[in-house]
Order: sequence, then C-alpha cells, then structure tokens
Amino acid sequence: MSNKVSIKEKIGYGLGDAAANIGWRGVATFLFVFYTDVFGLDPVTVGVLFLTARFSDGISDILMGVIGDRTKSKYGKFRPWILWTAIPLAISLVLLFTSPDFSASGKIIYAYITYLFFTLMYTANNIPYGALMAVMSGDDKERTSIGSYRMVGAFGGGILVQGALLFLIAYFGNVDPSIEISKLENNTYQVDIAATRDVNNVNVKTEDGIATFKWNDNPDMKDEPTASKSFDMQSGKRYSFIVAGEPNLTSENLRIIDQKRGYSYSIRIMSVVLALLMIVTFYTTKERVLPLKDQETNLKKDFKDLLKNRPWWTLLITALFSSSYNAIKQGIIIIYFTHYLQNQLLAASYLVGLMLASILGAILMTPLSNKYGKRRMFIYSLLISGIVISLLIFCDSTAIVAIFTIGLLSELIGAFFSCLTFVMLGDVADYSEWKNNRRATGLIYSAGSTATKFGGGIAGAIIGLILGVFHYNGQDAASIEGAIPGIKMLMSWVPGIVAVIGACIMMFYPLTKRKMSEITSELEQRRLSESATTD
Repeated sequence: MSNKVSIKEKIGYGLGDAAANIGWRGVATFLFVFYTDVFGLDPVTVGVLFLTARFSDGISDILMGVIGDRTKSKYGKFRPWILWTAIPLAISLVLLFTSPDFSASGKIIYAYITYLFFTLMYTANNIPYGALMAVMSGDDKERTSIGSYRMVGAFGGGILVQGALLFLIAYFGNVDPSIEISKLENNTYQVDIAATRDVNNVNVKTEDGIATFKWNDNPDMKDEPTASKSFDMQSGKRYSFIVAGEPNLTSENLRIIDQKRGYSYSIRIMSVVLALLMIVTFYTTKERVLPLKDQETNLKKDFKDLLKNRPWWTLLITALFSSSYNAIKQGIIIIYFTHYLQNQLLAASYLVGLMLASILGAILMTPLSNKYGKRRMFIYSLLISGIVISLLIFCDSTAIVAIFTIGLLSELIGAFFSCLTFVMLGDVADYSEWKNNRRATGLIYSAGSTATKFGGGIAGAIIGLILGVFHYNGQDAASIEGAIPGIKMLMSWVPGIVAVIGACIMMFYPLTKRKMSEITSELEQRRLSESATTD
C-alpha cells in the first residue's frame, strides 16, 4: 500500500475545509447580526438558540463518528458523506439567511428548525471530512503535510467569506435613494434620505464605518448615536440623521443597504461555491487506510478502547484549552478595537492580517513538525503564542504598530498548534489500532471535534464573566470606559494563561516523534502482512 499522497489530492482535500469555513465562519460572523437586525429576533432568544445547538452538537458529533465508522460503500467510509451532504449543507446555509414574513413565534420556530438543520448537516459533513485525513495515508508525516493543506484551505475560506460577503451584500442590497447632505459644523452633517420604493430592513452607515448616526427630529426612533441605523423605509418619506465623526462626507461615502435582499442573494452565491468545492474534494481524494478485515462491529468495545486511550484524553483536554484560547482572542477583537483603540475599521484589517499569518503558519508547520516532532511543536507553539499575546497588556491605544506586530506574531506561531490538533487525532487513531488491533477513526475525530466546540462555549463564558465583573454595557459610554481594563485583560494575559495551562497539559502526551515512527512502521508491516495473506 502506497502512503504517498499527490499535491493534487492534498489541494483537493484542503478545498473541503475552505468550503466548510464558508459555512462555519459565515455563520459565526454574520448570523447573530442577521437574526437581530434583519430577521427581528430578540438577542436573548438568539443566545438561547445558540446555546441549545451547542449542547446538541456534543451528541450529534459522536453519533456521526459512530455512523461514519460503520459506513460501507464503494467510495469508502468517510468520502461518500462529503458528497451526500454537499448540497444539503449548501441549502441549509441558504435557509439560515432567508427571512420569511412570519409572526414573532413563527420566526423563532423557523430559526430553531433551520439552525439545527444547519448544525446537523455541518456535523454530517465535517466529522467524516476530518476523519478522512487519517485514512488518506498511514504515514504520520504525510498526514502532517495534508493537515497543512487543510488549514491553508480553512483560512482561505475564512478570508473569502469574511472579506467578500460584505461587498456582495452591499452590491445586491444596494438602495438608490435621494440623498441631501448639509454641513452643520466641523465633521458634523445633517443627512436626509428618501426612497422611491418601500424597503424593509434598510441599514445606513458610512463606507469606513467610523461616523455615528443619530436620528434628527424623529421622536419615534431611538436616539443613541451608533455606527449604523437599521429601519424600514417607506416610499416618499424623508429620514433625517445627524452624522458625526468623518470629514468631507459626501453621498458617495454613504452605504444604504437592503439587508434582507443583500444577505439572501450573497449567501446563495456562497452556498453554490461551498457545494462545488465539497464535490471537488470528494472526486480528488482517496481512502487508503482500512480497518482490519476481521474487525467486528462492536460499539461497546470502541468506547472502551477510547476511554483507555491516554493520548486521546491528553489531546482532548488540551484541545479544550487551546480552542478556548483561540476563541477568547477572536471574540474580543471587535470590542477591543472599537472601544479601546476607538477605530473599528482597523479591526477588519487586523482580522485579514490574522488570516494571512495563519496561512503562513500552516505552510511552515509541516517542515518544522517533521524536524522537531508534532508533540514538541504543539507545546512550544501554544506556550510561545500565549506569552506573546500577553504583551498586549503593555500597549496603549496609540501603539497600533506594536499591537499589530504582537497580534500577527502570536497568530503565526499559534497556527502550528491549530493545525496539529487535527493531524494528531490521526496519530491517536493509529495508536488505538496499534494497541487494540481495532480502528475507530470517526469516533476519535468526533470526540475531538466536540472538545473544540465546547472550548468555544467556555471562551464565551469567560468573556461574559469578565466583562460582567467590570459592568460592561456597549451602549453606555461611562460603563465602556470603566470596562477598558477588563477588555485589555481579555485581549492579553487572560488567553495567555489559558494557553500556558494547555501547553503544560500537553507535556503528558505520550506520542513522541520516536514513538510515532515505531507505531507507523509496525502498522505498515501488519497491513502488508494482512494484504499478503488475503492475496
């Protein structure tokens, strides 16, 4: 059996995670805003929905891993699920960002049904996709290379959806009303808008997103200055705002978007791309590592082997900390840039910079891991990344260059452990086969996936708790100012501590570079022997 995987196949596999991240990052970045600003759901309702789905993921992930291990088809165990779920996953994404005209209770029911349908389809697609990497090659070094291509694809998909979606929404949702601008004083203007047709869920803001809007002479509307305003526009009616904070404001600087139409058309395009990339992944990949021919189906034995798998437990607990570390850093960025640096526009540049740094890290991960070993690289990557990000506590709000340098360097180094988590799950599956003469790749990957998802939930709890201690209220200037120390903590040494703890736990991981070489060599001999016996 050849364990070599061609560049073409690695690229094809990586495109699958690009597709997955179109869905996952698109939902993570935009769905909350869509639900509250476009669909009209209460934020608390949305929060309960997300929490409910998170717990259901823990069950569905493991079930999908068990199903994947027991799938039998001419295409293999895991590949066919990528094909079977490509179009349903794309459809579920479209339904998520569709805004039917239901009653308040009907909208809640619709949101629950479509969101749970999306998470179910994502699980049915992504668990087999992750497990596929472990059976594309029996060579742990070759899997490291595949993992590098996967993460490049993942970060590329993230850049695509986070970078392009807003432009697509603006294009498809463009409203062309009449606009009158009168300068009141320095950097302050009165803006009057009137549309020639009725448009629901209009959003108005400036191109740079810095200026604030306040309703002018409209007692029926809320009066807090905000970076944008969302409202229903009636044909022929004038809407007046006081806009402050940007110089030389013109009509070309304003973005007036029909959000409902913009989201609907944009997500349809993204969903088509998602489905096509998944189909490419199916047709360009191959399963090479198969379970032992005499292995009997025994779910109880699979779970028993898993619970006795020391490398799996170590990686599982470490993944809780490493995913929490990443999620805390990501979850506080917009708040940090908006309220501490007072420049929300910079956050977009920072996020794109993080993605590019991650892609570079994913490329460097393979040669460095092959040289120094995955375990050592994981520990050093998590530890150093955490220490570097902690340095942000010393940066004041004017140290933009230092903030970008520290953040990007931390992300570059942290990309190593982010990639290695999924690669090392394949090593854990090899260890289980080596020790127990049984293979349950899907179950091992599903449990690992559950850990990373719960890590995100832990991160949300940490952010909420610390901001709550500092009495943070995003609509109250005084409370925002009082919460700045907490915001700085969350951007720096709080995730740093989480990273250090995770690195310490990883030191107990027993699969060193030498041990994996022994396991890989022995498993290869077993498979060759079995193949010769069968022939």
